[in-house]
Amino acid sequence: MIDACSQESKPLLSIEDALGKIKASICSISDTEKLTLNDALGRVLAESVHSPLNIPHDRNAAMDGYAFAGGDIVCGHAFTLSVVGTSWAGHPFQGQLHSGECVRIFTGAVVPACADSVIMQEHVQVHGRNIHFPADTRALQNIRGIGEDVKQGDCLVAQAKKLTAVDLGLIASAGIDQVTVKRRLKIAHFSTGDELTALGLQLEPGKIYDSNRTMLSGFLADPGHNVVDLGIIPDHKQLLEDSFMEASKNYDAVITTGGASVGDADYIKEILQNCGEVNFWKIAIKPGKPLAFGKIGDCYFFGLPGNPVAVVVTFQQIVAPALQQLSGAVFTKPLRFTATCTSTLKKSPGRQDYQRGILSQDERGEFFVASAGQQGSHLLSSMSQSDCYIVLPEECKGIQAGDKVIVEPFSLRIE
Repeated sequence: MIDACSQESKPLLSIEDALGKIKASICSISDTEKLTLNDALGRVLAESVHSPLNIPHDRNAAMDGYAFAGGDIVCGHAFTLSVVGTSWAGHPFQGQLHSGECVRIFTGAVVPACADSVIMQEHVQVHGRNIHFPADTRALQNIRGIGEDVKQGDCLVAQAKKLTAVDLGLIASAGIDQVTVKRRLKIAHFSTGDELTALGLQLEPGKIYDSNRTMLSGFLADPGHNVVDLGIIPDHKQLLEDSFMEASKNYDAVITTGGASVGDADYIKEILQNCGEVNFWKIAIKPGKPLAFGKIGDCYFFGLPGNPVAVVVTFQQIVAPALQQLSGAVFTKPLRFTATCTSTLKKSPGRQDYQRGILSQDERGEFFVASAGQQGSHLLSSMSQSDCYIVLPEECKGIQAGDKVIVEPFSLRIE
């Protein structure tokens, strides 16, 4: 589609096509390492984990009460059994249960071999060693069966899963203390541009503070990443070329901001074409039309725009999925759903627009979204105040208050 706000006649590359080209180009890392569970949170599992045992390993009580044999039930009548011992969690009843007998049992405790039922303690009357059961007592209740959760040999967590705290708990429940994971991605990033000033330095006329590196450091903070901030590289051809070449030898991926837009592209393009194979694309998204992607040696390169909101959008929508693939993780896509827009939104056809929004929900569970304010690609304040994107398709010509729109909450993804 042609961008209605652009002077260019050449069709822009859709975000789907850009993602497809990147996906076809990236090979996941293969190196692995073995870690204890305490060190494995957030790492990508390299080998599926199978359970060496049944979980639960024994039949156990689902609640506090009395374990008994269903054959002792007197159909339609109350009955009495004698309590002959106790089964505690971690300390099973050691005796033999006979007809007419029951065992006091606590949640998680092993159910005696001859028992097949547990009644809640609140449902019986206790008179010394005599336990009176009500007429509506049912058999085969309140017992967790062997292997009810996981059977021996079952897959606990599949290869390529990014390990969560719950995953680690499940693996630990099978008695496994180590897993094999993909090594960390080695990622470098830097900003380009003579106008940029590092934090802590005096701001001179015509200069701006570099916010992009701070944001990228935050976005890249991940247990599976080893990230290095290479600082600000000025618009000096040899310095830029040396920086690209040096980074490509030491990292799996290099991410830069600035130098991908019209006017700067020829300069950066010349350097990168000398170093490797890099494509300069104009993508049908807003903000963030210009993007560079390719390889310098064995290192993947992502060149993002300089405007900070464009950096956020292109990183989240394009770079993050690419790094996910490079790490060997299962692809997860953003969660999206429909909400009623309460604001009027301006848009010209030609690019998929990621406008910043603020979600709300009424007492009936209906979702609403409002514009977070001005949408310029240089305006970080509305980005900071928002909690979602309002995703407007390429062909959209604007939104009226009351229209339905697609929203993408931040930090929510589905497999």
